[in-house]
Amino acid sequence: MKIKGKWAYLYRAVDKEGHTIDFLLTPNRDRDAAEAFLRKAIRTQGLPEKITIDRSGATTAAIKRYNKTHKTAIVIRHSKYLNNIVEQDHRAVKRLTRPMLGFKSFWAARCTIAGMEVMHAIRKGQLGSTGTTPQTPAEQFYTLAA
Repeated sequence: MKIKGKWAYLYRAVDKEGHTIDFLLTPNRDRDAAEAFLRKAIRTQGLPEKITIDRSGATTAAIKRYNKTHKTAIVIRHSKYLNNIVEQDHRAVKRLTRPMLGFKSFWAARCTIAGMEVMHAIRKGQLGSTGTTPQTPAEQFYTLAA
């Protein structure tokens, strides 16, 4: 996506069931940005056993560096097809942002995408119900707003 005419990168992590784990919008796609996203995802979700990624050199370098500095053993799997879950989940965000033709500020892009991700999580039924009966997406939204 474009912010002030320059490309920005949206990092996203999805588990096996298709639930969004975390996301991060960065102005560039390099090892430092990938490592910042990895640290953020691990901080909120815990240490994974293995990560499936595409052939991104920045992400590979970030995971190897994280393994080395934190003495962990995260297994890296490179697979175009297993990574398809992330791409399919990302399609909902792309569908909404593409007609916008970019954002005027990084802050506006980050806030808009955060709202899109929350609504997408509600639609997927990712947010837990408070009682024994399942809640509709509208009821889940109102619970969050309260």
